[in-house]
Amino acid sequence: MNTRQTEKRILRLAIPNKGRIADPIIELIEDSGLILQNSVSRKLITGTSDPAIEVLFARPVDIPAYVASGAADLGITGRDMVMERGADVEELMDLKSGKATLVIAVPEDSDIADVRDLDGKKIATEFPGICERYFRDEKLSVSIVSVGGACEAAPYLGIADAIVDLSSSGNTIRTNNLRVISEILVSTTILIANRDAQKIYSEKIAEFCLAIESVMRAKGKKYLMMNVHREALEAVRNVLPGLSGPTVMDVASEDNLVAVHAVVSEDHLYGLVSSLKNAGARDILVVPIERMIR
Repeated sequence: MNTRQTEKRILRLAIPNKGRIADPIIELIEDSGLILQNSVSRKLITGTSDPAIEVLFARPVDIPAYVASGAADLGITGRDMVMERGADVEELMDLKSGKATLVIAVPEDSDIADVRDLDGKKIATEFPGICERYFRDEKLSVSIVSVGGACEAAPYLGIADAIVDLSSSGNTIRTNNLRVISEILVSTTILIANRDAQKIYSEKIAEFCLAIESVMRAKGKKYLMMNVHREALEAVRNVLPGLSGPTVMDVASEDNLVAVHAVVSEDHLYGLVSSLKNAGARDILVVPIERMIR
């Protein structure tokens, strides 16, 4: 067990200090109500609005190792980083953001058509661990060239025949005149935990997970409130999409009027308000939802 865990009862959460997933992670954490004391400078360790939780800013690729060793109790990083490090950690939650695909790509004019053609070739990548395991499983002999970034240039510099890199939209691949010949894995941002920390901080970890999950569940949802005459209630019910049933309450000031409350997807909102009004709803309010807890 890590000595830090035996000496302190403050839970340490490791999150990225930079990169494409860093800002969305901080936004998600603060939307849950856990405010970072210094998220701007992103110094190594900072406190939060919860005295029992502190945040460690680290490189995304280092977070799995920190969590596995107990230097951090929880971590948020990409699944690709966990796999690259081969870290012995527990995945608690898929945050369903930061989606990217680890692909194998070659120059547009290359004779390489599929993975089997890579036998004996050089592969440039920031993910040597994943690559070594992948090509070993495929029983292909390749030379891995580790690069620190911008590996798209490697084929044109003559140091590799192909690259293995993350692609979110495919734009970078196409811009650099590369084409994808295979996909290795799909990565998203995940919450991971040290296995010992799960026992020591079980209540605090459960509290954190509930807070994060409630924010994720609320994303893309709106809360509708409206007044409806009883004779129009059935028509309004029929308009509301995909619900197990809206909440209907009597309005104290009018016997023939009920208040209808419902949670709806933001995707349905544009035409829904007009349809509800035409069905007989009035005094319609659309309210943002910050958190949803079941």
